[in-house]
Amino acid sequence: MTRRQREAVRDRHAATHDGSSLRWPGATARFALFGEVLWVGVLCCVASLGIVTIPAAFAAGSAHLHRFLRAEDSPLRQFAADFTAALRTGWLAGLGVVLAVGLLLLDIIVASSRLLPGWQVILAAGVVLLAGVLAALAGTTARWPASRSWRAAGRLWLRDARKDPAGVLWLVAAVVLTLMVTWQLPPLVVPGVGCLVFAALATSVRPRR
Repeated sequence: MTRRQREAVRDRHAATHDGSSLRWPGATARFALFGEVLWVGVLCCVASLGIVTIPAAFAAGSAHLHRFLRAEDSPLRQFAADFTAALRTGWLAGLGVVLAVGLLLLDIIVASSRLLPGWQVILAAGVVLLAGVLAALAGTTARWPASRSWRAAGRLWLRDARKDPAGVLWLVAAVVLTLMVTWQLPPLVVPGVGCLVFAALATSVRPRR
């Protein structure tokens, strides 16, 4: 093997390792990727109007964005098919998430009134748990396309969370940022959701030990 051939092999291995050119060819078109993230935000927000459909919407958005990053065909009908498949049992997960978020928001509102003793601790615990629930939701939906099973996706999320706590913190930061920009300007929920789906997908494929 010549020196040039050895260098070519080394470059291919490097590209495979860092995922910059072989694993995610769709990511090379940065402006197109930005537009696709915004489009995923629109799709997810529209599909989430049923409230309990939020997990299914995020799962379908993650699958759609994953296909784009792989430079595969990602038509709207495929998003609809993924959404329908995820909703068959995903509405139960959506109902659980809605109840959990509702209780945590009630806890935060009551603690914010400062009428309870130790309201600072209750408020901090409510905020942390709310961010954790939303991060777990985003992480689980990012793993649903690989298994098409909510139970398997949840187990995979827990396994990855134990192996990659830094990835969990990055995802929590994405959740907090999405909530902050939405609170400051509600129309920003659309790009915020798209970026959150992208962040969840990125953390799900992070290299782990």
